[in-house]
Amino acid sequence: MSKEMGSEKLGEFYTGGKIRKRREWRGLNDTWYDYTRWLFIWRQLIGFTLKPINIKGSLRYRWMVNYLAVPDFLDRHTEGLRGTQLHIAHTEFDLIVEHMCDTLSTTFKADARLGGDKELSKKIVVFDENMMSQIMNGFPNLHMICTQLAPIYTGSTMAQDGVIHYIDVAQEYGIPGDVCPMPAAELGVAIDDDYPIIGICAIQCNTTCDGSLMGNGLEARRFKIPTFQLAAPIRHTQEGVQEYAAEEIKNAISFIEEQTGEKFDWDNFFKCMDTFNNETKQFLEWLELSRSPYPQVIGNNVALYRCAAYQVAGGRDARFLEAEEKITKLAMEGYEKKCLCVPEVRHRAVLWGVQAQYYTAFPLWLQNCWGILSLIDMLSLTSTRIFDIGDKDQDQALLDLAHLYMNMTMRNRSNGGYEVGLNDLWRFCDYFNADMVIMYEHIGCKAMAGYHGLFEEQARERGIHLVWVTHGLMDPRNASRRDMRTEVNRYMRSVLREEPLDPSLEDFDDKYAF
Repeated sequence: MSKEMGSEKLGEFYTGGKIRKRREWRGLNDTWYDYTRWLFIWRQLIGFTLKPINIKGSLRYRWMVNYLAVPDFLDRHTEGLRGTQLHIAHTEFDLIVEHMCDTLSTTFKADARLGGDKELSKKIVVFDENMMSQIMNGFPNLHMICTQLAPIYTGSTMAQDGVIHYIDVAQEYGIPGDVCPMPAAELGVAIDDDYPIIGICAIQCNTTCDGSLMGNGLEARRFKIPTFQLAAPIRHTQEGVQEYAAEEIKNAISFIEEQTGEKFDWDNFFKCMDTFNNETKQFLEWLELSRSPYPQVIGNNVALYRCAAYQVAGGRDARFLEAEEKITKLAMEGYEKKCLCVPEVRHRAVLWGVQAQYYTAFPLWLQNCWGILSLIDMLSLTSTRIFDIGDKDQDQALLDLAHLYMNMTMRNRSNGGYEVGLNDLWRFCDYFNADMVIMYEHIGCKAMAGYHGLFEEQARERGIHLVWVTHGLMDPRNASRRDMRTEVNRYMRSVLREEPLDPSLEDFDDKYAF
């Protein structure tokens, strides 16, 4: 054991059970820093549970048990990290956990199942999972809560078996077993009556697929509140759909105004969008660093955080901009010191396709085991547009909002045609000087299945290593974490004839781990 990267045999920490043998030794300074952040997380969790309404909610909802895995989640997503990378990770995860605790506290406080605050509930607009929140920048007196986020999206990330029960419930109800696990699990929660009863109205959208769209209709029956279906155009790059998309945004705003009695506050909207622009500028700085031989904000440090900041916070929470400015400062210091993310960089990779929610630590395994740097992932490459808000043009603002809603997470590349799904991949490979693509293949999704042969053919033409990794999104039973690792191991050994940086990580048993 030492402070150097790669000094620990990380695979030996896994026991075959829920938890690992021990926490990682990272040298005195990094271990102490990591321990202080571990205590901070426990302080957040204990503070959350000290509120009686939160205890009541934790006992009422089955999915709350997944949050017992939060400390383990943080250990998984900081595995092997040292110095700058470790500080960046904790800066992000500290804020994400704090934000999630705040959201859950607000949810339980307003929840009618828990005898909640009716007046608070009237100030809540329920949003779809994976849906952009920027419309709410114009409603400073209202709360936006994605009801599926806590039970499904975050739950499946915290614990790999976190939503299996709800998938099974949906199938028992008659939903086919080959449907995408995400809408199936969301529907299962509704069937089980495990969604908090909150909100005065709801906004749903057609992201990311037909399965989600059909599930939304069934869920709306359970919510029993007025619901608006926002239909963002699929072919979002075409000029002819922009006006229609802006009209959809305008209709959604009018719906919220009618249901809540609030009026859209353009001044607050532009203020929040200015913050959002500054957040985007920080992200662009990280991408520029990732083009260099010394990338700093990569893998989990960009994938998990980007989703929360871009989609959920959306410029309304100033804490995110403060965190991002700190991250940029740390990243620049690491770059100037020529800090590496791994002991030996062997490959620079772009991760394409939708990642497995039950294995969000997979990019970290790639770098610790094989020296593959996950420079960027498809879901993080949503909109990087800096919006012109100087003249406060409301018509242009509606078009800008439409752009964001057409480029929501999980749809801006899988929908929109081969220009964004196929051609953009090679553009980003050139941009980041990547020699490898880790191609996620979600077995329950057909969105990009038609490109399979084109990916293979064009990767060969460009001399790029294309590694297919099959997964089940939120259901690990058909393609486990170990199966995902095995596909990479086979390619690295049989095609590239390489040996792992950490042999203990090549094959280990984490079937029953969180």
